[in-house]
Amino acid sequence: MKKYLALSLVMCGAVVSAFAAETYVIEPGFSPAHFDIKRLGFSTQRGSFKKTSGKVTLDFSARKGSVDFTIDTQSIDMGSAAWTAHLSDEGLFNVKRYPTMQFKSDSLIFEGTRVVAAEGQFTMLGVTKPLKIAVNNFQCGVSPIDQRHLCSGNITATLKRAEFGLTKYIPVVSDEVAIDVPVDAYRN
Repeated sequence: MKKYLALSLVMCGAVVSAFAAETYVIEPGFSPAHFDIKRLGFSTQRGSFKKTSGKVTLDFSARKGSVDFTIDTQSIDMGSAAWTAHLSDEGLFNVKRYPTMQFKSDSLIFEGTRVVAAEGQFTMLGVTKPLKIAVNNFQCGVSPIDQRHLCSGNITATLKRAEFGLTKYIPVVSDEVAIDVPVDAYRN
């Protein structure tokens, strides 16, 4: 009898844990992906990918979660049509052949109830490599504008573009790229 009671309690705990996770859908309009890269040793150029999508699953009680974030490479914007077209070409982002980039993680790092980082896999130009991202200013609450439950944070990371096969113009244009993504995600 004690065995069955213990087993029942464990199974109930597992069921409750399964329902404790909540899914948040990333709001594309408020989550563009920005990148900075040093050019010619003189200036830092900033670009953006305007279209993103994805979801975040959070289980605060278990301190677990996942992220699936996709960037539409054809939404690149460098601030000028010529510069944008150049970066869209075959030798660079090759947006026709590789229409998306993606970050996936099942390893969120918590400090208390706050997500502070995630370790996952980033895919660019068909190459997948490990990437650790930092999550700054993570917070959840109710949006005062539309009263929906929202979690948000600022995502930052640095990667070496050569590791993904994007080697054109190195070293004149830096191998190191800084990524910055403000993410707003609403509870589904």
